[in-house]
Amino acid sequence: MATYLYKLGRFAFRRRHFVALLWVALLTLAGVGAASAPPAGNSSFSIPGTEAQRAFDLLEQRFPGMSADGATARVVFKAPEGQKMTDAGNKAAVEKTVKELGSGSEVASVADPYTGKAVSRDGTIAYASVKYKVSGMELEDSSRDALKESAGHARDAGLTVEIGGDALTTAPETGSSEVIGIAIAAVVLVITFGSLIAAGLPLLTAIIGVGIGVSTITALATPLDLGSTTSTLATMIGLAVGIDYALFIVSRYRAELAEGRDREEAAGRAVGTAGSAVVFAGLTVVIALVGLSVVNIPMLTKMGVAAAGTVAIAVLIALTMIPALLGYAGRTVKPAGEKSKLLGGGRAAKKAGRPNMGTRWASFVVRRPLTVLLLGVVGLGAAAVPAASLELGLPDDGSQPVSTTQRRAYDLLSDGFGPGFNGPLMVVVDAKGSADKKAAFAKVGDEIKGLKDVVTVTPPAPNKAGDTAIITVVPKSQPSSATTEDLVHAIRGKSASIASATDAKLLVTGATAMNIDVSQKLNDALLPYLALVVGLAFLLLIVVFRSILVPLKAALGFLLSVLAALGAVVAVFQWGWLSGLMNVEQTGPVMSMMPIFMVGVVFGLAMDYEVFLVTRMREAYVHGENPGQAVVTGFRYSARVVTAAAVIMIAVFSGFIGSSEAMIKMIGFGLAIAVFFDAFIVRMAIVPAVLALLGRRAWWLPAWLDRALPNVDVEGEGLRTDPDPDGDRELVSA
Repeated sequence: MATYLYKLGRFAFRRRHFVALLWVALLTLAGVGAASAPPAGNSSFSIPGTEAQRAFDLLEQRFPGMSADGATARVVFKAPEGQKMTDAGNKAAVEKTVKELGSGSEVASVADPYTGKAVSRDGTIAYASVKYKVSGMELEDSSRDALKESAGHARDAGLTVEIGGDALTTAPETGSSEVIGIAIAAVVLVITFGSLIAAGLPLLTAIIGVGIGVSTITALATPLDLGSTTSTLATMIGLAVGIDYALFIVSRYRAELAEGRDREEAAGRAVGTAGSAVVFAGLTVVIALVGLSVVNIPMLTKMGVAAAGTVAIAVLIALTMIPALLGYAGRTVKPAGEKSKLLGGGRAAKKAGRPNMGTRWASFVVRRPLTVLLLGVVGLGAAAVPAASLELGLPDDGSQPVSTTQRRAYDLLSDGFGPGFNGPLMVVVDAKGSADKKAAFAKVGDEIKGLKDVVTVTPPAPNKAGDTAIITVVPKSQPSSATTEDLVHAIRGKSASIASATDAKLLVTGATAMNIDVSQKLNDALLPYLALVVGLAFLLLIVVFRSILVPLKAALGFLLSVLAALGAVVAVFQWGWLSGLMNVEQTGPVMSMMPIFMVGVVFGLAMDYEVFLVTRMREAYVHGENPGQAVVTGFRYSARVVTAAAVIMIAVFSGFIGSSEAMIKMIGFGLAIAVFFDAFIVRMAIVPAVLALLGRRAWWLPAWLDRALPNVDVEGEGLRTDPDPDGDRELVSA
C-alpha cells in the first residue's frame, strides 16, 4: 500500500493543476446540486419492529386520513389574575384563535377547549389541540408561523398563551461557538507548523471536503429523506477528521523535507507513510459509522452513512489535494523545525539531538510504566463512576429550557391537569377477530382503569368499520418517569389475557410509548453493535500492526475512555455539574441514542490516534530499535502532531456545545471530552506504559497468522528498501 500511495502522492504533486481542478469541479457540481434541489424538511421518523410503530401502522390502515403520526400542537391559554377561561371575553378570544388555527392547509383538525372538556378544574387554564396531516419533521415553516401568529392574537386579548408539541420542531442552531472552534483549530495549526500557509492547507481541504459532503447531502435530502441533523453530524465529523488527516500528511511532508529530500519526493513519501495511516484510520471511522445500521433505526442509519461518506471524502482529499496544494505552496512550507519569517524570523531547525517534549515524556513513561498505567486507569475509572447512575430517555418539552414556549406550555398543563397529562398513552384495540367488538373495547378500558398510576381512561373511540378503537390513558406521573414506563409495560402485559378473553389485540403507542420503545431498542442493540464494530476494527488493526496484543490494548483503552466520557455526560447533563458553564438549563435523562452513538464515533476517532501514534513506533521497531526506544522514537515524531490533532478535534466538537438542540449539544460535549480522555490519557499515557511493560511481546504474532495476513506495509518499508519506487524521480525545486 505504501508504494501505491507514494506514487499517488507524487502524481498529485506533479499534476497539481489537474487534481485541484477535479476537486473544485466536484465542489461546484455538489454546490449546484444543493442549490437546485427542492427545499427539504426534516426526515420522517419510524422505528421498525417496535410495538408503538406497529400501532401507528395499524392506525394508518384502520383510520385513513387520521394522520396518526402527524404533528401535534397544544395551544395553552391561561386567564389573567382573578379571571377564568370561561369568562365571556376570554372565551371569545379563544374561539377566535381556534378558528384561525383551523384555516391552515396542513391542519387536520382543531379541538375547541370548551366542547372538548379541555378546561382545568379551577377554570384558569385551557388548551386547544391541533392535529396536522404531516409529521413535525415534515411540517412547512408557513404552518409554524401561522401557529405562532394565532397565539399572538390571543396574547393581544390579554391571555397568557404558550405552545407545546412537536409541531414547533425546527432545525438546530449551532451558534457562534462553532466558528470559535474552527478559529481555535487555526491557531493550533499555526503554532504547530510555524507557518500561515502550512496551517491553512488542512483548514482549506477540510472545508472543501465538508462542503462537498454537506452539499451532496442537501442535494439528496428529498429523495433519500435526510434530515437537518444528518448535515450537522456530517459537518461535525467531517471538519474534525478532515483537519486531522491533512495535519498528519503535512507534518510528515515537513519531516521528509528536514531529512533533505526534494519536495516531490517528500510529498510522495508523506502520502506513502502517513497516508497509509490515514487510510486505515479512516476505515475504522467508516466502519463505526456505517455499523450504526445494525440498530435498525432508519434515521440513525442515514446519519451514520452520510457522516461516513464525508469521512471517505476527507481521506481522498488528504491523499490527493494536500500533495497538490503542497506543490503550489513550494518553499513557503518549511521543513520541520523551521518557522516562516513572519512567525519565527525564518530561524532554522533546532539542533539535532536536543530532545523535544514528546521525547522527554515518553522517556519518563518508559522508566515508570507501572506508575503511569495505574494513575491513568484510576483517573479514568473515577471519571466513569457517574456512568453507573446512567438514566436513558428521549427529550420532551419538559427537558426544554425554561425560556422556551414549549417548556412554559408543558408547565402550565402540568399545573392545570397533572404531570401525566403531558404524556398521554394511546391504546389501540384491534377487535377485527373478535365476535363482540364493543365488549372487547369495554373489557380493555375496564382492565386499564384497575391499574396503578392511571388518572383518566377515555371511552373507546371506534373507527367507521367498528373493528378498531382508540383509548387514551392519562398517567399520574410525568412522561419521562420510571413509573410511567412501568405503566406502559403493565398495559402491554394485559394483552395476553385480553386476547384470550376477547380475541382482540392490544397495542400501546403515542410519543411516550415510542420513546420507551426507542430506548429499549437502542439498549438491546448496544452489545451486538459494540461486538461488530470492535471486532471488525480489531481484525483491521491486526493487519496494520501485525500484532495481537496491540489491537487488544487499543480496544480496552477505548472502552476506558468511552466509559469515562459517559460518566462526564451523566455528571453534566443528568446531575447538573457545571451545567451553567455548558448552558444546560434543564437536567434529566441522557438521550437514549447517546451511548451507542458515542461508542461508534469515539471508537473510530480513538483508533485514529492509535494508528497515527503506534505506526510510528511500529516503524521504528521494524527498522531495528528495541521496544522501549521505539516508543520514545514514536513520540519524538508523533506526539506534537497528535496533540495538535486532539486539540483541534476537541475545539471543533466543543463548538457544537452552543447548539440550541439538546441532542447536538450533548453529542458535542460527549465527543469533545471523549477525545480529551482518549488522546491525552489513553494514547499519551496508558498506551506507551503498556507497550513498555510488554516489551517485545507487544509485537508478537503467531507465525501461521503472519503468513496468512496480507502485507499492507503501513510503515513504508518498501519505500526504504526501494528508494525510487517510480524509477523516474526528478528533483523539483518549488
